[in-house]
Amino acid sequence: MSGPELITLGCRLNFAESEAMRAMAADRDDLVIVNSCAVTAEAVRKTRQQIRKAKRARPNAEIVVTGCAVQTEPETFADMPEVSRLLGNREKMLPESFASDRSFVSDIMAVRETAPHLVTGFSDRARAFVEVQNGCDHRCTFCVIPYGRGNSRSVPAGLVVERINALVDDGFQEIVLTGVDVTSYGPDLPGSPSLGLLVERILNGVPALPRLRLSSLDSIEIDERLFDIITGEPRFMPHLHLSLQAGDDMILKRMKRRHSRAQSVEMVARLKAKRPEIAIGADIIAGFPTETDAMAANTLALIDDCQIVYGHIFPYSARRGTPAAKMPQVPVPLRKERAQRLRDAAARRKAAFLESLVGTRQQVLIERNDGRGHAENFAEVAIRDLSRDRDMTGRIVQADIAEIKDGILIGDIA
Repeated sequence: MSGPELITLGCRLNFAESEAMRAMAADRDDLVIVNSCAVTAEAVRKTRQQIRKAKRARPNAEIVVTGCAVQTEPETFADMPEVSRLLGNREKMLPESFASDRSFVSDIMAVRETAPHLVTGFSDRARAFVEVQNGCDHRCTFCVIPYGRGNSRSVPAGLVVERINALVDDGFQEIVLTGVDVTSYGPDLPGSPSLGLLVERILNGVPALPRLRLSSLDSIEIDERLFDIITGEPRFMPHLHLSLQAGDDMILKRMKRRHSRAQSVEMVARLKAKRPEIAIGADIIAGFPTETDAMAANTLALIDDCQIVYGHIFPYSARRGTPAAKMPQVPVPLRKERAQRLRDAAARRKAAFLESLVGTRQQVLIERNDGRGHAENFAEVAIRDLSRDRDMTGRIVQADIAEIKDGILIGDIA
């Protein structure tokens, strides 16, 4: 084994930061880094489970635990005998943290800087994730993440463009811009540039970049500049993941969200009218406190109303210290039942969406050596390499297999 072992839970930003830590601790073969998530109680439980599993597998390794769960509840992990030391979300991005044997968890709310970390994400030489923003200034009543990530802070656009140029020169074909609240990019920088302006500068400043994506967006913060890029720029991939959370106005108000149901539906309709091939993903919470059957039905209908084909759906999880934890709670079995209904509805939508692609020609970025990758609309595609007359399919999403005549390599767009 070369370098540290990384165990990552949670969001794309966490995966991006894990790769940055891998580079910073490249000479530490004796290290296991567990990068935790705090978005739900289940995420914290899985983090503890992974720590115990890692210690059983490598009893002589140093187990360093970091991430949002450590930042928000360090005592939970400090009490685990398997844990060697803890690093907060600021400290995990400092190279000197991996040359020390001490725990460091500082006040994340005092952090004012961030930096774009150059990473390879899920794909060895195909897709790279670049952090352009961190933290969040909003205080949704269910969310503990601002207390794990701190206030919103942005990376200067010139530095982002410089980093992406370097990645493209290094052979990466797709860049994903990541952050905690990406659409809040810019107000803390001179001139208060918007996310739309950043994307415009990237596309103009990196003409060789074939594919650009954004991680999760708040639809209410898609301004006209960004809207025009999403719907009119071929190099911006036709796939958006929206932070919708619910489809009932009263629940949205109690969540302290900044959009209404109608605004979400209207934005998706506008996007699809200008660029029909856009595929919509969404974060949705089932069983938020006070949610009635009628309110749940409104959220269920949102799957169809917003044409959601990639649903990230989970039952509400009470997080200590959040306002929602003090509200009247929906019974856990009912939360799980409602979440399953939402997942079933999203699965039906996705199946119909994938079926509609059968027989079409798609540009696919090859991301794995088993021939699997994603189309521009983020549909997963498995490829049969006819030049070697064998399957390279891995897990096949559809019954049909795409076919090409020439050999393929990771990073090719086929």
